[in-house]
Amino acid sequence: MFLSGIADEAGESIEKQIQAHQELGWNHIEVRNVDGKNLTDADDAKFNEIVEKLERAKMKVCCFASQIANWARKISGDFNLDVEELNRAIPRMQQLHTTYIRIMSYPNDNWEETKWRTEVMQRLKELAKMAEDGGIVLAHENCSGWGGQNPEQTADIIETINSPALKFLFDTGNKPHQRGTPREVCQKIKNHIVHVHIKDYRGEKFVFPGEGEAQVSEIIKDLLASGYKGGFSIEPHMASVVHLNKKADDAENAYRLYLNYGRKAQSLIEKAK
Repeated sequence: MFLSGIADEAGESIEKQIQAHQELGWNHIEVRNVDGKNLTDADDAKFNEIVEKLERAKMKVCCFASQIANWARKISGDFNLDVEELNRAIPRMQQLHTTYIRIMSYPNDNWEETKWRTEVMQRLKELAKMAEDGGIVLAHENCSGWGGQNPEQTADIIETINSPALKFLFDTGNKPHQRGTPREVCQKIKNHIVHVHIKDYRGEKFVFPGEGEAQVSEIIKDLLASGYKGGFSIEPHMASVVHLNKKADDAENAYRLYLNYGRKAQSLIEKAK
């Protein structure tokens, strides 16, 4: 078990992201955006520069937070975007010895439900085969798309795709779109969870972990009691929110908030242990 974080919420540069994790005493990092661009979209020169800095800091990349099938890529969109992104990601993940890449499962675009599900499954089967061939694992987050609606549709993906290269990333602070508390969702899919995001909310506002309605402490206890040994990765959403295109108003304040958030999350996990 280890702690990590989606580090662009600490700062835009890879140097600032590494600095935050070193200050927290963590040697794992989850990379999404560096200097405003997703790691899978960086050109080769920029990517190699990032790798060099991560290696110099002895920082392990536990997950690529990709854009594949995410909130911005509806089911009606061009599937080639995802195929091309995964093709770029796999050799980079191999270079960094990273097993997991975060994906979602395509928000609907007013399609009839059966048609939506059929297309989602066809796409995920192809992506899972690519992942298998590349020796990496797709970690589906309980967020946008077919598999983010409720535990039954999450289970539907697991059963239909039936691939060792598709598992689940559970985010404590993603409100279910239809029914069930985050803890109830976690209980139903916990046997398939390989990575966890720590987030909390009160009403429509994101708050420090353990101070909201998401039952973060209880979820952590449930996971550890079930034998979970993966990572807990913070995603505060308090100073910046990528999917809302909200950038931090004060970079230094965002950095301090990230550190504070990380320490609070670490305290919850230590108490749960």
